[in-house]
Amino acid sequence: MAIIYGIHPVAPQKDRIEKIKKALKDGAVMLYPTDTVYAIGCDLNSKSAVERVRQIKQLSNDKPLTFLCSSLSNITEYAAVSDQAYRIIKRLIPGPYTFLLPATKLVPKLVMNPKRKTTGIRVPSHPLCFTLVEALGNPIISTSAHITTDDEGAAPVPSGQEESFGKAELFDSFLKLVDIIVDDDSDPGYQVSTILDLTESEPIVVRRGLGWEAAAAWEKD
Repeated sequence: MAIIYGIHPVAPQKDRIEKIKKALKDGAVMLYPTDTVYAIGCDLNSKSAVERVRQIKQLSNDKPLTFLCSSLSNITEYAAVSDQAYRIIKRLIPGPYTFLLPATKLVPKLVMNPKRKTTGIRVPSHPLCFTLVEALGNPIISTSAHITTDDEGAAPVPSGQEESFGKAELFDSFLKLVDIIVDDDSDPGYQVSTILDLTESEPIVVRRGLGWEAAAAWEKD
């Protein structure tokens, strides 16, 4: 049964963040809010926790998992960033964007795309996410909890009911699946991130989501 932590949305309580951090270090899986939708997450470096996230989302090993970083400099530790990609990312973060980039050796094989050796990285505009990543000292896995998309496996929410699921229903559906539920009083979002493939010389929009208009601005430069 998951432990529910009530967290202030702007000024997260240090003692509760410390408890969540310790649990994540010990391999816990959590349900938590982001600037797009509620996500399932864990410590990037906990193999057993990453495997559990894949099981919850029914996500095959050939599908990469997105993770959260705290900054552009943090991204460059886990991905090879070209000059053009650097300029695009710098313009858009923090925000509702997932960047597909060539992975470095710091990214576990269980997380990256096994064929392309790429990874998906986000820097969300969300105080809680930033605080958790900073406290943990490692990136945090972030895959949508209640929205089913082709690239993120299946959500443990009845198909077609994603947008009718309130927070109470969402929490109930995950109470026995995760170890921690983080509640910052926000309601589940229903719009996913925009995905940008920055692995080639020209950026490619893989998925249009929140912030799509701003992401398209490079075409005007």
